[in-house]
Amino acid sequence: MRTIPRPAAAAQGRAAVAQGRAAVAGTDARRLHGLLVALMRQRSLRDPVAAACAGRHLSAPQVHTLLALGQDGALPMGDLARRAGVTEKTATGLVDRLERDGLVQRARDEADRRVVHVRLTAAGATLARRLDGEILLALERLLGRLGPADRRDLFRLVTKLTGLTEDA
Repeated sequence: MRTIPRPAAAAQGRAAVAQGRAAVAGTDARRLHGLLVALMRQRSLRDPVAAACAGRHLSAPQVHTLLALGQDGALPMGDLARRAGVTEKTATGLVDRLERDGLVQRARDEADRRVVHVRLTAAGATLARRLDGEILLALERLLGRLGPADRRDLFRLVTKLTGLTEDA
């Protein structure tokens, strides 16, 4: 019978524990993925931004753009693209359409003329406030379906996940 030296046996044990954790994590990831997919399929629970787009001839990225500018004020084009979850080239097209509709304006940065900032016009600010209000109402309806303990758990977990993803 062959014996394994103690350090090697300990290393094998640690490796087995790590593999077990990875298998559980993979299972948990698959479960979370499945739940998120099921959640996205629920029309009543879908992204509240989608409902805000209906009947306004605005795409979800355009609504995200208006909301980002409404929350943060003027943003450089690159930052705006990241906030809207699109490429800079796509952001340029979004801003072109929003500018054509009188909802945003472009302005060159005084210190660095290569940088273009985008800001809301008065009409854009009004629309952003209206959209934000509609989204808040949709979220209130959604949260109304949860009891107080479930809401606390939801906020605790989303807060924790937000902190984890900021570092990633």
